Amino acid sequence: MFVTASADTTCKMWDTETGQCYFTHQFEQPVRAVSLSQGDQFMAITSDPFMGVPAAIHVVAVTADRSQQTNEIIRSFTGVEGRINRVLWGPLNETLITGGEDGVIRLWDVETGKVRAETREHKKQIQHLCLSSDKTHFVSASLDKTAKLFDSTTLQCMKTYSADRPVNAAILSPVLDHVVLGGGQDAMAVTTTSSKSGKFDAKVYYKIYEEEIGAIRGHFGPINALAFNPDGGSFTSGGEDGYARIHHFDSDYFRIK
Repeated sequence: MFVTASADTTCKMWDTETGQCYFTHQFEQPVRAVSLSQGDQFMAITSDPFMGVPAAIHVVAVTADRSQQTNEIIRSFTGVEGRINRVLWGPLNETLITGGEDGVIRLWDVETGKVRAETREHKKQIQHLCLSSDKTHFVSASLDKTAKLFDSTTLQCMKTYSADRPVNAAILSPVLDHVVLGGGQDAMAVTTTSSKSGKFDAKVYYKIYEEEIGAIRGHFGPINALAFNPDGGSFTSGGEDGYARIHHFDSDYFRIK
């Protein structure tokens, strides 16, 4: 099963084997982000501010028997200015991590709906969040031309990866201490810029020392989505040029010192 969120005011649940949508969660506002908890028993959905209604995070139960799935919202959290672009479940599903239009990353207590901690390290809108495989830390991507590494329980900023373009996505390698960033010049200016000066390559950074160690070209529009293969041997990127590209690392990549 996988889930999608859309500005058509719905969050849909899909069967990955058949491609069929088997349940639709209907909202009154555009839906921005969705995330499944560890164990897939719950789902967090964010809705945009609309017609005087503030942005919100909604927690929904995911039933093992698909025929019993309901639209019931267990609890909702509010108190954020602007859109919430990304939501993640923290360690042990005790917290939710959000980032959005106001540039603030917040750590929410799932039981109480209160904000445990927040950080204003980013100066512009947050585009993407990616949790490490052990849930201890996560990386954020922002239009302020940086990606940052945070502790997932305290929100302490541990590392900053500075780029020369807005960063739309950042991911962590599951096997090496590497971070991959993707982004590029704003789409409105792309038509007047060559692909080289638009800076549409994916950048690889060493996680510990914050140094750039490589760049991978291919797209001729801003990169908006990145995802690592679970074995760490490749990653996939999606860009505004209309392409999804699978990048396979050669053996030299795994010997970088």
